[in-house]
Amino acid sequence: MASSPVTVTCQGVLFDMDGILISSLGSVERSWTRWSQMRGVDPAHAISVIHGRRAIESLTALRPDLNGEEELEILEQFEVDDTADIAVLPGVQELIASLPPDQWTVVTSATDRLARVRLASAGIPIPRHFVNGNSVSEGKPNPAPYLAGAALLGLSPQDCVVFEDSGSGVQAGHAAGCTVIATMFAHESQDLSKADYLVRDLTGIKAVVDQSTIKLSFLP
Repeated sequence: MASSPVTVTCQGVLFDMDGILISSLGSVERSWTRWSQMRGVDPAHAISVIHGRRAIESLTALRPDLNGEEELEILEQFEVDDTADIAVLPGVQELIASLPPDQWTVVTSATDRLARVRLASAGIPIPRHFVNGNSVSEGKPNPAPYLAGAALLGLSPQDCVVFEDSGSGVQAGHAAGCTVIATMFAHESQDLSKADYLVRDLTGIKAVVDQSTIKLSFLP
């Protein structure tokens, strides 16, 4: 990784939610463990495949014999009810506060309801419009979520920076044509090889806005 400061210029910022803006790992793993035990699935295997993917896709892969939409309702309720240790991650509030509200949004694999609950629990402002697992027909690593996020901001993907923490999310942002900055909060660097830059978390990332241009400065 580079040892000198980097400045990336863009017009919009697209944030993944879990592992970028908030820590919800405890809730995720407890909820999936509960569902797995109820449905005869090995919890460790389930947890190994779910990160960065829409829950409906993971549920269908793990138990293709069940009704995915019905299982999603069950899992979603488990997660909505389990918010005790959800917390905002370092550097997030400062970075968001420095960005114009119409030049950033959230692109998450979580359902709309769950995303709103988690963002509110962490005290993060909820964008008026954001991309969630209900609003796209194909989830990450397909580029569709980040193409939709850029469109929400009225921008081309090439004018957007993506913040991601999972391999599938990095692939999605890269395939969409965005510049991708990956954090190593939850995943090892070898899982994030398609990212343009790697950082530990959002601490120290500075945004300077000049009209519609955003300059993000950080130390990779």
